[in-house]
Amino acid sequence: MRNRLSELGSRNKRLVGEGLTELAERMGFRWLEGFAERVVYREFFPRGLTALDDLDKATLGRRPNKSHVTAREEVITLLNALQLPLSENGKRHAAARTEWYSVMKEPLQVDEVVG
Repeated sequence: MRNRLSELGSRNKRLVGEGLTELAERMGFRWLEGFAERVVYREFFPRGLTALDDLDKATLGRRPNKSHVTAREEVITLLNALQLPLSENGKRHAAARTEWYSVMKEPLQVDEVVG
């Protein structure tokens, strides 16, 4: 996840994005935009909140503002872009991956392979 590039100029941001795109094609991963540097994230942490919590005057001590709404939209966008396994196909894929990880350190049973 590309994150915290606010210090870079637009040209350097573009170069980082192009480099990540090229690496992703060559190495078989996908990359996503990360979170912007927002003060509101630092405001959530000491209160034990996230951008996805119900944010109201009771939890924040004041009414939520545009920064709170923007942070929530940013987190939702990231979660949607992750394409978490919610479909049946995705659930099957996740189950197969879980099964693989549970047995990957076990020795291969070669007597079943070599008859």
